[in-house]
Amino acid sequence: MNSALAAVIGLVIAILLIVKKVSPVYSLMLGALAGGLLGGMGLEGTVSNMLSGVKDITPAILRILAAGVLSGALIKTGAAASISQAVVRTLGHKHVYMAVALSAMLLTGVGVFVDVAVITVAPIALMLGTRLRIPKMKLLLAMIGGGKCGNIISPNPNTIIAAENYDAALPSVMGAGVIPALVGLVVTVYVILPLMRNAKEQHDEYESSADAEENNLPPFWASICGPLAAIVFLALRPLCGIVIDPMLALPVGGVVTILATRSWKNTAECLVFGLEKMSVVAILLVGTGTIAGIIKASEIKDVLISLLSGWEAGGILMAPLSAALMSAATASTTAGATIASASFAQTVLGAGVAAMWGAAMTNAGATVLDHLPHGSFFHATGGSVGMSIKERMKLIPYESLIGLVLTLMSLACCLIGR
Repeated sequence: MNSALAAVIGLVIAILLIVKKVSPVYSLMLGALAGGLLGGMGLEGTVSNMLSGVKDITPAILRILAAGVLSGALIKTGAAASISQAVVRTLGHKHVYMAVALSAMLLTGVGVFVDVAVITVAPIALMLGTRLRIPKMKLLLAMIGGGKCGNIISPNPNTIIAAENYDAALPSVMGAGVIPALVGLVVTVYVILPLMRNAKEQHDEYESSADAEENNLPPFWASICGPLAAIVFLALRPLCGIVIDPMLALPVGGVVTILATRSWKNTAECLVFGLEKMSVVAILLVGTGTIAGIIKASEIKDVLISLLSGWEAGGILMAPLSAALMSAATASTTAGATIASASFAQTVLGAGVAAMWGAAMTNAGATVLDHLPHGSFFHATGGSVGMSIKERMKLIPYESLIGLVLTLMSLACCLIGR
């Protein structure tokens, strides 16, 4: 059997197993095994390619585990909630959609997982929704849109691994996503949200503890110190030529957060929480790496090159297109960016695309279909506002539209910057 077709079949097997609630890690490993064997790689060759795929992403996994220090510190010290509340207070009730979207964007942008950012902002958003009679469907879409925008400029796993596989500087990849993220934020709030005129105009009463907890949160200046420190350290490479790896810069940001918020007594709790969140992603990436190794060793790249060869910008399109397809298959931004960048980075670079733009477009493309129901993001975000699966399904077209805007803007920036 053609190795490209076999790899696709392996991916389909993995998807079906994930949909059937089999562990995503084992589903991806079984799909990789099936794809390799069906593609004629033999048992030894299949296992070798699976291990090679995992080996390729091991440096990124270490950086992701290190990033847990910052993520855990932001959540457990209350810094994340403090940042989101400061944004809401500043913008006020007249700009409630922008407030919750910008809150989610900032939290994700400074290193909080996008689903955790939505869960963090959700109580504040629901409190405002109850007061202003705003449908929770619109509030959730605003938070998701803001989270997606923040995710392409953040030191989160998807950005780290895309930068790693393209051998691009992480700060450059983050910077390349700024314009698409800002445009995406504006389009989300002022174009896509108004399209939901048929949304049920009611909001369930929701008792939030946000007001009661507000006085216990650290001040905004202390909350933002850690993320700013991490960004400054990462920015030293493009600004001064001083290379500080994210494996060091992100934990330093976490330590600064703990010190600035005077939460040193909770240091162990912050570390445990961050490690728990990141270890889930790290383990998922092991399974993702196995199938990425099979895809990389297959003829899929040749098939895509053949399909896109008639297009002048075919090489450029491969980065976002492969990421969108892989994020749809795995329902995960991180897994989609991992498989796409590990499998197609060299082909995209060979087409003359700069490493920074290749990683940035892959990162943006992975947001187009990462919210499908067979992934955890779909259920975590829906659960954060008490939304049923049927209601949550109605948001999928709008989420995809937001991801498409981010991808098209990233593509446009690449074409202009060439």
